[in-house]
Amino acid sequence: MPSEPRVSDFPKIRVTLGAYRILAYITGVFLLILVVEIVLKYGFGLELQGGGGAFLQFVPADSIDRATAVNVSLVIQITHGYCYLAYLVSDFLLTTYMRWPIKRFVLIAAGGVVPLLSFFVERRVHREVSDYLTRRVERLDAARS
Repeated sequence: MPSEPRVSDFPKIRVTLGAYRILAYITGVFLLILVVEIVLKYGFGLELQGGGGAFLQFVPADSIDRATAVNVSLVIQITHGYCYLAYLVSDFLLTTYMRWPIKRFVLIAAGGVVPLLSFFVERRVHREVSDYLTRRVERLDAARS
């Protein structure tokens, strides 16, 4: 079993946990939007276009005029990708600071690719880390007394 996190890492753990929490929600929301976008594109042959005569509109897939409009579907895909990378970095840092096994990292990372999973994983990880830090600080305070 890995050793416990160092007390000197507690501030880093708290900051990383906050970043992980925010990134888990952002990644989860963009993943849900991405799923809707994929269903619309491959199920109904529609893509979301911004500009080109209207603020936002659905147009037939692959018919977006790139000179006058923006492919919002592509923007959603790219944004989710970058958010997921940031989510993975925060997951890796949290796993490293908490000294969890690599298997734990992989399970948490799955939260960014399985729809809705990031919300459940985030709640569990946040609760577990917060409870651990609280118990550990109480143990340290009791030992000092």
